[in-house]
Amino acid sequence: MKTHIGTFLSIGSPAVTELAAECGYDWVLIDLEHGCESEAALPNQLRALRGSQTLGIVRVSAPHPDLISRVLDWGADGIMIPHVNTVAEAQHCVDSAYYPPRGHRGVSRTVRAYGYGMRVPAGEMPKPIILAQIETAEGVANASQIAAVEGIDALFIGPADLSYDLKARNSPRSYDECLSTVVKAAKDQGKGCGILVRHADDKEQIKALGLNWLAMDSDLSLVREGFKRNLAIAQNG
Repeated sequence: MKTHIGTFLSIGSPAVTELAAECGYDWVLIDLEHGCESEAALPNQLRALRGSQTLGIVRVSAPHPDLISRVLDWGADGIMIPHVNTVAEAQHCVDSAYYPPRGHRGVSRTVRAYGYGMRVPAGEMPKPIILAQIETAEGVANASQIAAVEGIDALFIGPADLSYDLKARNSPRSYDECLSTVVKAAKDQGKGCGILVRHADDKEQIKALGLNWLAMDSDLSLVREGFKRNLAIAQNG
């Protein structure tokens, strides 16, 4: 499978989104779960990707059907859903993102995704990319069945949440064991698998495990570390 290199965008700035696209990322994750801007700011961030080859994936805050359909109507190429723990939850996400007969998303041909009525698809409506986040011990246990849901394109591991959940529940399974389980579940179903990579030096090791949707850090972390580094240089110079 192709490796998709992306990054998380949490600051909420269209300029940062545009810069990420100019740099050539395959995809960016615009974060409505933990990001700094509201849903109303999303269209301008998606506009910043216009004309680029960078996919705009939006992480919704929760799997609400109205939010999922609105994000896609505004022109997102796909969605990431946090805390997908069961097959029923995965199927609910697919139902919310797809038009009938697979799902129950409402049709409007005048939304931004279709050029406000100027680019109405002549045939089959476009299929959204759906990344289901596995972030709990329950999600790991059900990973194979979640990956098997038609319409789920990839499982995406949330390392911080998964580590926290395993510790909070005194799980006998290690984080590394759970990581391997999720990767195998995705591979067995012919689906992609991804993770947030905090340290660039870890990329090759993670790719070797079979993960192919890689989010290389976030805009907020990169700016923070840049500020800290420059300040340290100035103070010690």
